[in-house]
Order: sequence, then structure tokens, then C-alpha cells
Amino acid sequence: MMTLLLVHALATVLMFGVILTVQLVHYPLFAVVGDLRFVAYHREHMRLIRYVVTVPMVVELATAVALTLRPPPGVPTWLVWIGLALVILIWVSTWLVQVPRHADLTKGFDSVAHERLVRSNWIRTAAWGVRSGVALIMIYHFIC
Repeated sequence: MMTLLLVHALATVLMFGVILTVQLVHYPLFAVVGDLRFVAYHREHMRLIRYVVTVPMVVELATAVALTLRPPPGVPTWLVWIGLALVILIWVSTWLVQVPRHADLTKGFDSVAHERLVRSNWIRTAAWGVRSGVALIMIYHFIC
């Protein structure tokens, strides 16, 4: 059970670091790439970021479900469910909000789509930040 909690926390904290980098570095840089190079830059961002986020996001989801199905001893069930709810929020936000904004940007830089992407991505940034705390608190409860 400890291994599951550690893998879960690792995937979550890793994704929090990734989303902070994307939110504070990558997305703001979209505005300074320039119109001539933006489409190629954005296409490469989309291609390369998949290599970084796919495995941790799937591992995080799978371990969150596993923890919900079999909560670890000492870990409050409500904490496990909050963690799963946040994972679901992240996935829904990704597919229903951020992916469509990226689709808008594949045609070229659009300041409105860019602003909506940056603003809406705070949902995922905050959710992964809270999830990181939840995952670490679960480990604490399990150990204590």
C-alpha cells in the first residue's frame, strides 16, 4: 500500500511541477514567439509536452482510482475521494477547456484564445497544487 501511495504522490507532485512550468513559462512565451513562427512553435510544444505529461497523468488517474477502491488504512476516506474528484476536475478541464484553446491556437496566434488558455489553466494549476498536498497528507496519515 505504501508503494501505491508513493507512486501516486510522485505522479501528482511531478505534474504540479510540470503545470507550474507550463503556466509560468511556456504559456506566457506563446505571446512573444511572433506570428511567423508561432504555428510551428505551438505544434512542437503540443508534440513534445505529450512525452512529459501522458505517463504521469495516466499513473495519477489509475492510482487515484485504486486508492478510492481500496483506501489505505489510517487514511480518511473523504481525503481519498477529494483526491479523485480533483483528478477528474483536471481531466475534464484539460479536455473541455484547454484542448479546445490549443486547437484554436493551431491556426495561428490569437490573443483572445491565448488569454483564455492562460486564465483557464489556473484551474489545473490550483487543482494539482491541492492534489499534491492531499497526496502527501495521505502518506502522513498512512505512516502515523
